[in-house]
Amino acid sequence: MAQFAVFIYAPAPADWESAPAEELEAHDRFAKQTEELGGQYVHAFALHPATTAKSVRRDAVVTDGPFVDSEQVVGGFGVLEARDMDHALEILKHSPATWRGGVEVRPLLG
Repeated sequence: MAQFAVFIYAPAPADWESAPAEELEAHDRFAKQTEELGGQYVHAFALHPATTAKSVRRDAVVTDGPFVDSEQVVGGFGVLEARDMDHALEILKHSPATWRGGVEVRPLLG
């Protein structure tokens, strides 16, 4: 199976501790649903809020916050195994990350 990077976007600051309980429970169910749909999450990680982020830019300048100032920020990421991009998208259409934000998916090289 092919592997895909999945980036989960949520409203800034993407603080999972303040996410609705029903959404967090849905993420747990989605992991099982992914397997039922023929895919598998190899790894999945939630991130601390974007307020804890630091960014390193040209000339080693360090700034507070995420790299891009946006209403939605990366709140988590994972590696999904699926047959192909169409299969990955079909699985991700069921993701609860789309309730308040969205997901970006890209094939992994190699």
